[in-house]
Amino acid sequence: MTGNAFEVLTIGRVGVDLYPPEVGLPLSKVTSFDKFLGGSPTNVAVAASRYGHSSAVITRVGDDGFGEYVRVALRGFGVDDRYVGTDPVARTPLVFAEIYPPDHFPLLFYREPKAPDMNIMVEDLDLDAIRLADIFWTTGTGLSDEPSRSATLAALEERERKGHTIHDLDFRPSFWSSPEDAGRYQRLALDLASVAVGNQEECAIVVGPGTPEQQVARLLDLGLELAIVKMGPAGALIAWSGGTERVAPLDVDVVSGLGAGDAFGGAVCHGLLLGWDPVAILHFANAAGAYVATQLACADAMPTEEEVRGLMLDTA
Repeated sequence: MTGNAFEVLTIGRVGVDLYPPEVGLPLSKVTSFDKFLGGSPTNVAVAASRYGHSSAVITRVGDDGFGEYVRVALRGFGVDDRYVGTDPVARTPLVFAEIYPPDHFPLLFYREPKAPDMNIMVEDLDLDAIRLADIFWTTGTGLSDEPSRSATLAALEERERKGHTIHDLDFRPSFWSSPEDAGRYQRLALDLASVAVGNQEECAIVVGPGTPEQQVARLLDLGLELAIVKMGPAGALIAWSGGTERVAPLDVDVVSGLGAGDAFGGAVCHGLLLGWDPVAILHFANAAGAYVATQLACADAMPTEEEVRGLMLDTA
């Protein structure tokens, strides 16, 4: 690439989220939907941009109107779209959501027979950009099928654990043939990463069940510098060579939990880029996730640092 390296470069899933404006209704009774940009690594890139960082996402969309919407939305959020390829056959994925606060948000994925972002190939990769980015972010979904799996692992190998190489476990059961396959390929990715982020269920697939403290310890044993377990209504836990820190969730009125994890991830990137200590990163990321949980959308709801700090003060 030309110019300066990206501060945050992500790779993987993108889609168009369709959310009902009314909460508490099954899809069979919904009469209209609001359209938003979605996809976990895409949301993380948007979150990083909201904090003022240069960001881009490596992904693919279909040759259709929704694909054009993705490009326009990314540019509107300040995310570089140069690595958004166009698949000539597969269509841009859609995701329909049902909203049942405070903790039930089922998703219906339209990614069949194959989503464009699963067709990311090694040949698509700008290896210089991947190597030079301050943070490179991968996800478990990107490992669930070929050729995306080979491209994701090749990108991680190119990084050689330089800078902050973050792997989000991001396990979606319907995308995998079995949890065993998911665990095997996730461990391959973690062998090439420096930071791991996942919830307790995702961690159990990779390092086995147990308490969050046991899971982060096992993750660090893989050679990681930082391991984070998200525990939903029980808060979050971070571990590094110097210790561990657990934080309780903030008391907020939850509207939708769908974007909270991505907001958490974007905040982790922000803290790492600014050189914060792990405790400060965890408290800020926890608040960023809580902020987005009070909103309906994902990418559109990503906060600024000022907004996160305001919530931290209001809930102190």
